[in-house]
Amino acid sequence: MVALWRVTGGGIAVALALVTSVANAQSPTLTVNGVGYLQYGYQLHEDSTMTPPGHQNNFDVTRAYVNVIGKFGTLLTRVTTDIDSRKAAANQLTIRLKYAYAAWTPENSSLTYKLGLLHTSLLDWEEALWDFRMQGQMAMERGGYVSSSDFGAGIDGNFGYSKVDLQLAVVSGENYSGAPGDSRKDAMGRISFKLANSDLPGRVGGLRITAYGQYGKPTTGGQRERYLGIASYKSKKALIAAEYALTKDSISGNGAVGTIAPRAYAKGQVISAYGTYWFSPKWGVIGRVDLTDPNTDSSADKDQITRVIGGITYQLHEHLRLLADVDVTSLQGGNESNAFKTSATTGSTAYFQAQITY
Repeated sequence: MVALWRVTGGGIAVALALVTSVANAQSPTLTVNGVGYLQYGYQLHEDSTMTPPGHQNNFDVTRAYVNVIGKFGTLLTRVTTDIDSRKAAANQLTIRLKYAYAAWTPENSSLTYKLGLLHTSLLDWEEALWDFRMQGQMAMERGGYVSSSDFGAGIDGNFGYSKVDLQLAVVSGENYSGAPGDSRKDAMGRISFKLANSDLPGRVGGLRITAYGQYGKPTTGGQRERYLGIASYKSKKALIAAEYALTKDSISGNGAVGTIAPRAYAKGQVISAYGTYWFSPKWGVIGRVDLTDPNTDSSADKDQITRVIGGITYQLHEHLRLLADVDVTSLQGGNESNAFKTSATTGSTAYFQAQITY
């Protein structure tokens, strides 16, 4: 009788443990986290429009993201607010949606299906590779060719412990900061292959080759094309990466059947090389060179912008990274106007920047 009770009691205990385990596995979780980018910037060129003439310099919060993430078994939901730099009326910060999507990963599947305002296929991955978004946008985004978020549907895939990582999407094409647009859509995709391992696991670690393509039609009609390749190596101590991209965009003409004037296009080119090196877990250096030519067909149009970035970084705390850097831009031919030299997007600037996470 005692033995029977022990067996029965043991069975009940095991059953209760299994029920509790299953219940815990299915219990929904809700987490809140975020990241903010703080900076002080000093324009290296004197602004002659100031009275008296001088160097623009300002403290600012360029971005602040708040993520609310829910996990419900195989379903994940995410809502991210983006507090942007001063773009609204009356010089106020703009609060808008950056992400708002549902993601479903079937049991034992390597694919995740997304719907809503979601990551586009390139920048989510490349910003993780570079890991210094606080310094500024990647070359393709700075050139206005891609955005980090858009309205649409997508599939993320990760195979063989990140030996192959991909993101596919069909999106509105006008980006999260614009209206959804009309019936025209953009299709985009990125695939990354790991050729050799390093001491850094995950989807950006090791020696990799990555390809990205995008084809669509903007709301105004015409074409929008982007084709890009990246070679990269990343370990815990160092990163080195190089990319080459070709772009094509409609610039004039309506292209309608029966019209006289055909639609004209601008063919662009973006070349970027960047790297980081950590002397210790706390100290490191970064460097980057971007060459952006919006129209390679026009030899008379000297519009290529060269950007050189260099800096020293220090991990002060697990949740606080500091960066002192210079961001120097020049225009092909060396004939930059004062407006070019002192603008927020093309001006050469010395920065002290910080990234906070929670």
